[in-house]
Amino acid sequence: MDPIQNPYSPGAGTPPPELAGRDQLRGSVRIALERIRLGNPAKSVVMVGLRGVGKTVLLDQMRNDAEAAGIHTVRIEAPEGRSLPAILAPQLRLALLRLSRIDKAKDVAVRALRGLAGFVRALKVKFQDIEVGLDYDPEPGFADNGDLELDLAMLLEEVGRAAKAAGTALVIFIDELQYVAEPELAALITALHRCAQQKLPVCIVGAGLPQLRGRAGNAKSYAERLFDYPEIGPLPIAAARLALEKPASDLGVEFEPAAVAAIVEQTRGYPYFLQEWGKHSWSVATRSPITVADVHAASTQAVAALDESFFRVRFDRLTPSEKKYLRAMAALGAGPHRSGDIAEKLNRIVSSLGPTRSSLIGKGMIWSPNHGDTAFTVPLFDEFMKRVMPENDWNKH
Repeated sequence: MDPIQNPYSPGAGTPPPELAGRDQLRGSVRIALERIRLGNPAKSVVMVGLRGVGKTVLLDQMRNDAEAAGIHTVRIEAPEGRSLPAILAPQLRLALLRLSRIDKAKDVAVRALRGLAGFVRALKVKFQDIEVGLDYDPEPGFADNGDLELDLAMLLEEVGRAAKAAGTALVIFIDELQYVAEPELAALITALHRCAQQKLPVCIVGAGLPQLRGRAGNAKSYAERLFDYPEIGPLPIAAARLALEKPASDLGVEFEPAAVAAIVEQTRGYPYFLQEWGKHSWSVATRSPITVADVHAASTQAVAALDESFFRVRFDRLTPSEKKYLRAMAALGAGPHRSGDIAEKLNRIVSSLGPTRSSLIGKGMIWSPNHGDTAFTVPLFDEFMKRVMPENDWNKH
């Protein structure tokens, strides 16, 4: 098989050749954004799911859909250790400069840019990582109080007025939203709530790990009424088959039905893993159709590739005590697991493991689906932990 023609694309946020199984959600988001543009009530959307389910790919496709419909967008990612004002302010500036080129929105957009200047200067002391060019002098008393919740609400309201004057909407696409600190998340929720109350066309489409629902609720109790939280999971069997078969079929290559079934079973329908198995099955096969034997041979390569990239990059960020905690979870199975069972596996009391568990949640490695339960955020990570920390070595000390 020609490696140059290999259609599969495992990678962080890399679009797959066939975005299968997500049309219904794309359609519902499109309707919500069009309603917001018209001033009709609609909720912002925050997609939640484990690693490897394609949240980032879907987020970017939704942004492309919105831009194609004439809706203005900004795209940010919330990395660990950076403040929300620092990542949001430069993108708001770019959006406002675009809006200021529209005659009927120019004056309002310029006023919002003045507000942005005051916002940045007032918050620079508290959030020292803010770096953004300023195009106009600030307007005294406008979004410059130094209170993030108050100032961000004032600023986004004016941004919404500019978008409304331009006959469009501004949609903020945010990835890895779980890394936004809770007080900053609360300020963002408050600002969106104010825009919704004023029927201003500003909303967010976000993505994050499953704990995001709880964090948003903790930040503001009314968050559950402001957002829809569609859960992004593994693909149903029919969609998983389509994601595998169509890219190959478009190039004149077929899979044996049993080969597709073997890949779907091993990957459990997770989009990232489907791409990894598809890539290696194509590489192993010498002719069409790709057979079960090809898939079995490719599985060794696919697992090795995942171990050295998808899993390893997360494992290498962990402390020794965090690794042991995850290995104890893996010894119990895929999960979720009760905190007491994990502690028993480590011969520790539950309270002594609290800091380790909190640190792992902060790093996005585990989450709590129910009180007292703990689960991996990375699919199949339990199997990786058993490979990387063999049974006879991990709990000796």
